[in-house]
This record gives sequence, C-alpha cells and structure tokens, in this order.
Amino acid sequence: MATLDVINQTGDVVGSIDLNDEVFGIVPNQQALFDALVMQQAARRQGTASTRGRSEVRGGGRKPYRQKGTGRARQGSIRAPQYRGGGTVFGAHPRSYGYRLNKKVRRLALKSALSDKVLAEAMNVMDTLELAAPKTKYFVAVVEAIKAPYKTLFVLGENENNVNAMLSARNIPGVSMMTSKGINVYDLVNANRIVVTSAAVKEIEEALA
Repeated sequence: MATLDVINQTGDVVGSIDLNDEVFGIVPNQQALFDALVMQQAARRQGTASTRGRSEVRGGGRKPYRQKGTGRARQGSIRAPQYRGGGTVFGAHPRSYGYRLNKKVRRLALKSALSDKVLAEAMNVMDTLELAAPKTKYFVAVVEAIKAPYKTLFVLGENENNVNAMLSARNIPGVSMMTSKGINVYDLVNANRIVVTSAAVKEIEEALA
C-alpha cells in the first residue's frame, strides 16, 4: 500500500495518507490508456465537415443535350460528379465520431492513469483547498507555495467548499481544476502533476475500488 505525504496550502507536510492499491497501485495498462485517449479525442471532434452531392449543387436542371444521335455518352445533368462544378461522390457529411468503451475498460484506464502518476511521483495530496475570496492572486500564492509545475491538475471533493478555488484558478495558464466525479484519462495524462485533496482521494477510492 502506497503512502503519500499530505501537504497544506503553504506546502508544509501535515500528515500522511495510505492509498488503496486497487486504485493507485496497479500496473498501468497501456492498451486501456490508449483506447480511452482515442475515445476521448474522437468524441471531441466537431464532425461538421460537409460537402454537396449532385442533388444539392445549384443548377443542372436541364438535360445538357439529347439522349441519342450525338455520338457522345448520355448525360442527364451538368452537375454530375464528372463535370467541373458538379457534386462530390461519397463526400463528408455532418456526423458524430463519438463511441463508447466497455465500462471495465474505462475504469481500468482511470486506475492506470492514477497509478502511473503515483509511480512517477507526480501526485500530491493536499489536506484541503479553500480560499477566503475568489482572487487569482490567492491561488497563485498556493501554486507557488507547493511548487506546482506548468500544467497542474487540481482535483477537489464533491462536497468541499470549492467555489472560490474554482473561480480563482480559471485565469491561470496551465492550471486546471475539477471535482472527483469529473476526472478523466485525458486530463490526468495531460497534466504534469496532479494535486488531489484528501476528500477527493476517498471519493475516488469509493468509486473505483
């Protein structure tokens, strides 16, 4: 069972916490991580590419020349795909690229991402994260005190008083914040370090163990 130091908002160690090996101590499954990342990236695609078929291109209502007697191939419209300015064959149309992975694979990917951060010593546990007012400079002081690198993800508990922290962090480049229910593989892998509150650790363990 892995044990991590618990720090406060000034970066001082105030205790320790034992992490559940079923969530934070597994061997990361690279295939599950890859599949989950591809799924998330696919879901983020806009899917708004669109082309016009021969029935959607303006013009071409008249038959260009008679059917027989010209010696040329028969044609019904100058907006057919073989003509310049004609419709596109099998062109792109608005669609959703999203799909779903099995629940077990998604859970395994989350556990793998969390365990990978613990193995890389890129995870900190904070006792609580509460600010007196929604001020960016207050949160900047916390980030500097704990020496958080660029692209740090803060994970808070659902029932914690996190409104001021959320408002204070949104203007800081490289800092992202979410609750324990919002964690996902992409944000975990993309972050250079994750800072999780003690309450969020318990909630994650209850959801994934």
